[in-house]
Amino acid sequence: MSQADTRWERGRWSCGWPAPAKLNLFLHITGQRSGGYHELQTLFQFLDHGDSLAFRARADGAVQRLSGLDAVAPEGDLAVRAALALQAVAGIATGADIWITKQIPAGSGLGGGSSDAATTLVALNRLWGAGLSPMELADIGLGLGADVPVFVHGRAAWAEGIGEELEPAEPREPWYLVIVPPVEVSTGALFGAPELTRDCPPMTMRDFLARGGSNVFELPVRSRYPEVAEAFDWLSAQGVTPRLTGTGASVFGAWGSESEARRARERLPAGWYGFAARGSNRSRLATRMTALAEQER
Repeated sequence: MSQADTRWERGRWSCGWPAPAKLNLFLHITGQRSGGYHELQTLFQFLDHGDSLAFRARADGAVQRLSGLDAVAPEGDLAVRAALALQAVAGIATGADIWITKQIPAGSGLGGGSSDAATTLVALNRLWGAGLSPMELADIGLGLGADVPVFVHGRAAWAEGIGEELEPAEPREPWYLVIVPPVEVSTGALFGAPELTRDCPPMTMRDFLARGGSNVFELPVRSRYPEVAEAFDWLSAQGVTPRLTGTGASVFGAWGSESEARRARERLPAGWYGFAARGSNRSRLATRMTALAEQER
């Protein structure tokens, strides 16, 4: 077992742990498993935008969330569940206070809950001195959600299976404008949509990089959520190709430069929420872990 962070042992807050948002650059369903899980193909890329977490040791072994989404009960929060799962697997007696500063809206398709869980696993593994490998942390994360492992590894990835089969990828890293309509999409209902395409021909990463791909949830989401359809139409009118991330509700378009993306953000209709962010093939969490490792050499 590795040694716990000495600052953590003194009971201070360990702050600024990034939990980045993600985009699905495409999303296909290629089949369905006997247990009801869908076989997927997608390409994950991170954004330089996301939540921030802080942690503080508790001697009583309890895990408490002190700040986060009010709409999510602490016991149902993926960050709390991740901490408890890591405790159980690694046999950790120390507890933790968790402070989450949210920037990723709930139900937006940007992976906020999964990213918070992954950051909790990576941070507490270090701070508690649990000594688990990234693969072991990813295995714990998979039990929390199919997207958690890609956030643990922190690299853009081609994903297959139910999202757990990951291959590192290097798509281009443009600036994006991400529009977040004021709706929460019901993922379960969408998987039951009769018009959902569930038999996409399997493709390779080379195929996608050469020809691109679509998101099979686009039509069902647009037909059920007018706010999402409006975001698609607005982005199309700006001369970019709009795409849905995950099962929505966020819609994004790629721009040639930061200034173009930010100018487009300024043109959003009144009352709309959106943000400009750079695509990144290495997450801010992975960058922080590399920096910490270099400091210790």
